[in-house]
Amino acid sequence: MSDTTPVTRAEIVALVQSNLAEILEISAADVNENSTFEGLGADSLALIELVEALEESLSERVEGFHIDDEDLESLTSVADAVNYVATKLSAV
Repeated sequence: MSDTTPVTRAEIVALVQSNLAEILEISAADVNENSTFEGLGADSLALIELVEALEESLSERVEGFHIDDEDLESLTSVADAVNYVATKLSAV
């Protein structure tokens, strides 16, 4: 059963922040919307892990939520990821 409450931008930021911090083994305080993935030391494998974590977390709230692999190349910062997810969620 999925929760029909819309996911807020703040929730998306928190999800990206906490998942990225866990994947990169850094403090969540070091991750903010101005952070680039390169600056945080995230490689392509870390980004794939982030996508999987976001899909798993958000699929509980939004049925069928999916991030397209080809879209990963255009995501270079935390803000890019947050904006992408927010846009995808508004289209669902």
